[in-house]
Amino acid sequence: SRNYCVTTQFAFQENEIKLLTAEIERLKNFGCLGVSPSLEGLRDENAKLKYRLNFLKKSLQEERSKSTKSMININSCLQEIFGAAIQAAYPDLENPPLVVTPSQQPKFGDYQCNSAMGISQILLKTREQKVIPREIAEKIAKNIPANECIEKVEIAGPGFINVHLRKDFVSKQLSSLLINGVQPPAIGKRKKVVVDFSSPNIAKEMHVGHLRSTIIGESMCRLFEFAGYDVLRLNHLGDWGTQFGMLIAHLQDKFPDYLTVSPPIGDLQAFYKESKRRFDTEEEFKKRAYQCVVLLQSKNPDFIKAWNLICDVSRREFQKIYNCLDVTITERGESFYHEMMKDIVKEFEDKGFVQVDDGRKVVFIPGFPVPLTIMKSDGGYTYDTSDLAALKHRLHEEKGDILIYVVDSGQSVHLQTVFAAGQMIGWYDPKVTRVAHAAFGVVLGEDKKKFKTRSGDAVRLVDLLEEGLKRAMDKLKDKERDKVVLTPEELKAAQTSVAFGCIKYADLSHNRLNDYVFSFDKMLDDRGNTAAYLLYAFTRIRAIARLASIDEQMLRKAAREEVLILDHEKEWKLGKCILRFPEILQKILEDLLLHTLCDYLYELATTFTEFYDSCYCVEKDRQTGQIVKVNMWRLLLCEATATVMAKGFDILGIKPVQRM
Repeated sequence: SRNYCVTTQFAFQENEIKLLTAEIERLKNFGCLGVSPSLEGLRDENAKLKYRLNFLKKSLQEERSKSTKSMININSCLQEIFGAAIQAAYPDLENPPLVVTPSQQPKFGDYQCNSAMGISQILLKTREQKVIPREIAEKIAKNIPANECIEKVEIAGPGFINVHLRKDFVSKQLSSLLINGVQPPAIGKRKKVVVDFSSPNIAKEMHVGHLRSTIIGESMCRLFEFAGYDVLRLNHLGDWGTQFGMLIAHLQDKFPDYLTVSPPIGDLQAFYKESKRRFDTEEEFKKRAYQCVVLLQSKNPDFIKAWNLICDVSRREFQKIYNCLDVTITERGESFYHEMMKDIVKEFEDKGFVQVDDGRKVVFIPGFPVPLTIMKSDGGYTYDTSDLAALKHRLHEEKGDILIYVVDSGQSVHLQTVFAAGQMIGWYDPKVTRVAHAAFGVVLGEDKKKFKTRSGDAVRLVDLLEEGLKRAMDKLKDKERDKVVLTPEELKAAQTSVAFGCIKYADLSHNRLNDYVFSFDKMLDDRGNTAAYLLYAFTRIRAIARLASIDEQMLRKAAREEVLILDHEKEWKLGKCILRFPEILQKILEDLLLHTLCDYLYELATTFTEFYDSCYCVEKDRQTGQIVKVNMWRLLLCEATATVMAKGFDILGIKPVQRM
């Protein structure tokens, strides 16, 4: 990825320009020395160097104009600088460790480079040289190239290099953020990302288990889209298989005129349960159900119509939930891959990977205990077959560079086996194409057991969202927002913002690999790391300028003219925190763990509160309450904080409101 720090590039290029200019001057003076035989050659050399010089100057200008827009990732910037310093200090070390992290305490500077310890180990192991890390750190520090972000470095303890950033550099980056808005980190070539998420089953209601996949998947898509990737969001619906036999047979009995009159299936869940009960208890019905499957799979038009009717009822229910959660997704169920499955079986057979076991066709993958069953003994296909077909289609037809499956941890072995089969047969090379399972844990009730209703059923997602809306309204009324502050429209907007924002944030703020406890009381609490706290903080920040009668136009003008002063320690702390946004996003693009963004937004909000408590943005007369002075650079820091928070909310799928 084009994730270098442009400033460092400038330093190197400008250095090269200086050398070339000096070389050209030297060559010009050659003429008077009477060295005629090679003069032509030198003139040629001179012309080439001049051309190279102009080319470099031009590319430098292009980089300058390109780089001013993109937000600089300070961590990558420092990695580039220290990478160059280590390279200069130890030119023959291969892949030396490069460790740069933000400092935990101000006394250790702003960032730390901790590579010296690792290099010391490598020198001991590979060359039997015993060099203390502190010496290595000093050598690295001496070789730091010219750059515009480091004020000074200090060596501390056994060999930590503490980095102090330049105030004018941070101030300039904040101004650029205010002028250009939050720009994505530069990623280089635009890649195609396919995200498989949500994926409920037709004829079954979406339950709380689908909530995690839907929320996490949507947020990942938003992040990749913001970073400039081409994203395809896929809903791998369970819309094919033997259960449709019993559903169609039951439909024929209950609504015999279904072909001409649209059947009023209101409650599909009850309809599914009735058909399942009959399937388990009535032998005749069971036989008919199997016949229906055969007729459906042979594409009999009456049965395709029945299948479509059932799918449509489900689709409408799913769409209500996607509308509530502001989720965009393209339906591509298992039925889409049905025609491809016989070719998948043939391909594995032709390559000699298929064994027959008890009439089933199975594929063993080295290193995996359970084989994939690609054809049942009755000639039917399985989930394994449809998952292989989907994998191949996403790689070869969709041309995905990155494939992400947002599916619960229980499917981990199955998916890893499918991915390994895809590699074994040569569909993709994991060094070139990234295929990842973004696994997640289960949702637990407050009793730490699997989240269920009193009767032991899975919690319906529709009920959960309804309950969220009710509780959010109660919370707003407790604070008496309905009486004095908000109009009915604003109250309604605040209700949906808080309800759905809190449900999403509670999920996303936990490491997805862990199980998490679902608690409305915790998620609606406006203290601590919750959406309620962040949404209130955001509205307060946005109100500061408004209450000082400073409008957007005045802020925009100030962003171009004012220098952001960062002399107070809390201004400095906030400024650096705001600029860590690109490195947070970069980390998530690599490890797909969204809770890092939630942790960052919470840290940003609390750092802002510290700043606001210590630094007056608007100074008022104690007696009259009249505004005496507006500290514009501090209002700009408020604005920069809000801008980054708004983008963070957008990636998490949370909608802030102007007033709440």
